[in-house]
Parts: sequence; structure tokens; C-alpha cells
Amino acid sequence: METLFFSTAIVALAEMGDKTQLLSFVLAAKLKRKVPIALGILFATLANHFLAGYIGGWLASLVSPKTLKWIVALSFFAFGAWALKPDKLEKNQKLRGAGVFLTTLIAFFLVEMGDKTQLATVALAARYDSLVAVVMGTTLGMMIANVPAVWMGDTLARRMNMKVMHWIAAGLFVLMGVLTLLVET
Repeated sequence: METLFFSTAIVALAEMGDKTQLLSFVLAAKLKRKVPIALGILFATLANHFLAGYIGGWLASLVSPKTLKWIVALSFFAFGAWALKPDKLEKNQKLRGAGVFLTTLIAFFLVEMGDKTQLATVALAARYDSLVAVVMGTTLGMMIANVPAVWMGDTLARRMNMKVMHWIAAGLFVLMGVLTLLVET
């Protein structure tokens, strides 16, 4: 449960104001079909985070537990700093000729590549020995952050203090780094 909880909380907060959340706003405004957009986000996240989690587990098998502890802790500290930098969505995000679900699936999967939430999934999978719990948690975190963005769009964005959310996410990443260093290997 700890793995599921931390994975969910970290990703849900880190996703606030992230480029994939901004993409959710854009897709909802342009495509106006909420259910296929939400399903596209779900399946893109599952695929992306399973791949990231698998890589995290594999990387964990390559180094000693002590080295891994420091790599993961430093990664969490770096993600904490990165969480304070607001993302911007690049222009020209077009996929012509595809349906709403497929457009969302492809766009979301590609935009999530190399994103802090994907890299956090790698670190979480390296930190915790439960790929399923990490992927379930990070996917749930993505859905918590992005489904409301699809359903409530601009109204939600105007009411949330993104700066506070970025600081909370940064604090959680730093906390995870500290906890990683404190746990005996």
C-alpha cells in the first residue's frame, strides 16, 4: 500500500501544470469528447508507465543496493527541483485523420516520453520492488490530475494555484529522496 500511495501522490501532484495536463486541456477544448479522451489518457499512461517501471526495475538489477539508493535519492531530489519549473506545451500538436481516442493515445504517450512523471516512474520502480503497484499508483496519479482537466477545463485551471501545487510536488519528491536515504538496504 505504501508503494501505491506514494506513487499516486507524487505523480498526481507532479502532474499539476505539467505538459501532459496542459495537453489534456487542449484535447478537451479541441476534440470535445471527454470519454474517449480520458480512455486515451488511461491507456497511454498504462503503456508508458509500464515501460518506464520495467526499465526502473531492470536498472535496479544492474547496480549494488547502496549505489541504487543514492541514484534513486538524487533522482528524487532532481525531480523536486524540476517540479518547480512550469511546463509549456509546444505548438503544432496535430494528428490529422485519427479518431479522438487514437489521437489522445498517441499524443499523450509521446508527450509523456522523458517527462518528469515518466522518469519518476522509473525511479519509483527502482525504489520499490513492485512493478504493478508502482504502475497502478502512477497511472492513478495521472488520472487524478488529468481527468478533471478534461472534464472541467479552463475553469479548473483558473481556480488552482499551480505555484502551490508545484511546491507541494517538489516537497514530496524531496521527502521521497530523504526516505530513500534513511531506509536500510
